[in-house]
Amino acid sequence: MLPARTALTALALSACLLAPPFALARAAPARPAPLPERMADTGGGTQLLTAVAPRAGAGTGRLTWWERRAGRWTVAGSAPARFGARGLVEGTARRQGTNTTPAGLYDLPFGFGVEAAPGGTRMPYRRVHADSWWCQDNGSRSYNRWTEPRPADCRAAESEHLITYRTQYAHALVVGFNYRTPVRGRGAGIFLHVNGRGATAGCVSVPAEAMRRILRWADPDAKPHVAIGTAAGPLAVTRY
Repeated sequence: MLPARTALTALALSACLLAPPFALARAAPARPAPLPERMADTGGGTQLLTAVAPRAGAGTGRLTWWERRAGRWTVAGSAPARFGARGLVEGTARRQGTNTTPAGLYDLPFGFGVEAAPGGTRMPYRRVHADSWWCQDNGSRSYNRWTEPRPADCRAAESEHLITYRTQYAHALVVGFNYRTPVRGRGAGIFLHVNGRGATAGCVSVPAEAMRRILRWADPDAKPHVAIGTAAGPLAVTRY
């Protein structure tokens, strides 16, 4: 029989030898899954933009564009973003003229711009002309539609004469909010476009070079969508 001290020493040594190596080191914190993998829906395609504000009342945040490769979402680019002057609101509850950006998941029907499409653009792209308008008149049959020229039932005071926004609409993508089956009074003319002087009237905007990069990146065959929301809370982008 070993002396008591010798037996305790042997037991401690035995425990060290039998302990798995990872028990001696602190486990590294697990990395969160990429944002698209934590979302309820991404639109079913392999390209996605996420426009995320820190909170509902924020006028700024970040736009990130993602692509799915080998079963994983990876970041393709990122840029600072601006939102409506009065922040974000649930898209289904939005009212026209409130300067709020509608939270939700939307498709991107087509691009447009005062300037020609950047080289390599694959999305359908419409060039803005002197008679290009976006009708926002609730009483018009052309509500929330590009019109060229402006129809008689669409009042100029209730619409956007696109060519007058040469900076913001140098390049843009239509956001499919309230677009396929428009609900009058909910809002019209929500775009992803180039930054102006400050917050938007409800659109999402990014620096000019970022907008050009997005147009060159977006592929209609990949069914790109944009998810707009907050980092957490009732408007969390992960809900969409």
